[in-house]
Amino acid sequence: MTVTASPTNTPPVVQGATADSADSAGLLDAVGHLRTARRRRLGIVLTTCVAALAALGTLGLMLGDSTIAPGTALLAAFGEGDGGDLFIVQRLRLPRVVAAILVGAMFGLAGALFQSTLRNPLASPDILGIAAGASLGAVSGLLTFGLAGIAVAASAFGGGLAVALAIWFFAWRRGLHSIRFVLVGVGFAYLCQSFMTWLLARAEEREAASALLWTVGSVADVRGEDLGILTGGALVLMLGVAAVARTQGPLALGDDNARALGVHVDAARVGTLLLAVGLVALATSFAGPVAFVALVAPAIARRLLSDGSPALVTSTAVGALLVLAADLIGNHQVFGVAAPVGIVTGLVGAPYLLWLLATNERRERR
Repeated sequence: MTVTASPTNTPPVVQGATADSADSAGLLDAVGHLRTARRRRLGIVLTTCVAALAALGTLGLMLGDSTIAPGTALLAAFGEGDGGDLFIVQRLRLPRVVAAILVGAMFGLAGALFQSTLRNPLASPDILGIAAGASLGAVSGLLTFGLAGIAVAASAFGGGLAVALAIWFFAWRRGLHSIRFVLVGVGFAYLCQSFMTWLLARAEEREAASALLWTVGSVADVRGEDLGILTGGALVLMLGVAAVARTQGPLALGDDNARALGVHVDAARVGTLLLAVGLVALATSFAGPVAFVALVAPAIARRLLSDGSPALVTSTAVGALLVLAADLIGNHQVFGVAAPVGIVTGLVGAPYLLWLLATNERRERR
């Protein structure tokens, strides 16, 4: 047997291995291009949202009973200018703008967490009854116990958490299943609305009028100490969301796939939903139930990114943008009458909900 060596002692080349290596390299290049394109798209979307927030925020500082020039309004926001402008901007307009951004961001992020964790586009605190529970807590605190100020906010926060725990108790059957959670939540939403209607019907007219704002949502009175508590609570909860954010992609793929990727499904789902409930309860405890923001913002964010991800950061930005824009529209009588922010978002969100139900029904028929 004769073995012929090559003149250069080069090892033989295996053609199959070369082809596999080329395929792997091509696949890695494709994945790299997709990631780069996704980051670029995310950067463009977030930059656009931040620019829109800056523009609307400046309008919020400028417009009112007395119009202030853009430069003067921005200087006053940073503590520069005469006493009158400083008072109007820092005491009246800036807190409202900041509150609208914070409340919208919290509702948008909470909606994205609910929808990605439960894998249901209808899973939002408006429909699940958590926002209604917070509203019931505030209304009962006002009308039954005569609470005022920060105590009303605490009562609303407790109401939201209590309803969330009740939904959890009735929905848990050897794990947390999304359909059962949504159905139980819808039932509690109707229950809370019925109790609120009963409380308002038996209250005196003046008391009912003050409690009514807690059923529609408004950022007009969030300032001073309330704004500080809202800001601190939002930062703490968002840091918690950042800690669990890596589990959202696997959870959106289904329980089996998430387990295959090393995610402890029940623990991740419980932790995520607790943070989402905290965001909703805190936002509602100061601003009331700003309708449909948690439902609409994640859907808009996912369409903007078009990559199937939970879009947590983008949902946060879109939610802030929606509430700030709605507050400007309602506050400055764009439709001929002043309206709380919750009414304006309801006018936008209700048609979207009908459209979503119609499109889901068409998909099921196919």
